[in-house]
Amino acid sequence: MVGFLLWLLLLVFCWPLALLALVLWPIVWLISLPFRLVGITLHALFAFLGALLMLPARVLRGRPA
Repeated sequence: MVGFLLWLLLLVFCWPLALLALVLWPIVWLISLPFRLVGITLHALFAFLGALLMLPARVLRGRPA
């Protein structure tokens, strides 16, 4: 909601820039999409590696003494 109000404010004071932002936003979103997918993949990979490395410690901690 705040973003929309800021865009309306930009439209009132500088309408060419507001229209340019309206046209370019989907293009910027499409360009950034592969980077987001790489980030999600790397996050999942590091979470998997962390869980894999911590597995022996969890198994030993769960064993009764």
